[in-house]
Amino acid sequence: MPVKIRLQRHGKKGKPYYWIVAADARAKRDGKYLEKLGAYNPNTNPATIELDVDGAVQWLQNGAQPTDTAKAILSYKGAMLKNHLAGGVRKGALTEEQAEAKFTAWLEEKATKVDAKKDGLSKAEAEAKTKAFEAEKAANEARIAANAPVVEEAPAEEAKASNEEEE
Repeated sequence: MPVKIRLQRHGKKGKPYYWIVAADARAKRDGKYLEKLGAYNPNTNPATIELDVDGAVQWLQNGAQPTDTAKAILSYKGAMLKNHLAGGVRKGALTEEQAEAKFTAWLEEKATKVDAKKDGLSKAEAEAKTKAFEAEKAANEARIAANAPVVEEAPAEEAKASNEEEE
């Protein structure tokens, strides 16, 4: 039975939410699946991905073929790397400890990159809010200036002149 690791769509119209599943290739997109491996929410920035890496590696070692999108997600979370390292351990190129050390080092590096992206996004969002606030402040000041009553100076000068004449 050919097995695929693919996305199963859930969620509302316009707000997709996906399950990452191992399913028979002949099953419908949203039909029966063999095992749920995780979830993928593209609505957040950056996208939220929960994945059972060990389960995905187990399916990959048993011959499951990921779809293009699923392969990108598995690669992003490190399942493809872990599968690759497990192949090296089976062939004798690496020991189990070396493979685990490489995988944890990769995970730490990936975590720092994701944190840097999140920080950059939050800074950009804060800058956009301050710019919007400044623009709104300037627009309010312009509106107030346009609606302020105009005081005519000519009658005031005539009143001064008439007061001086009376004295």
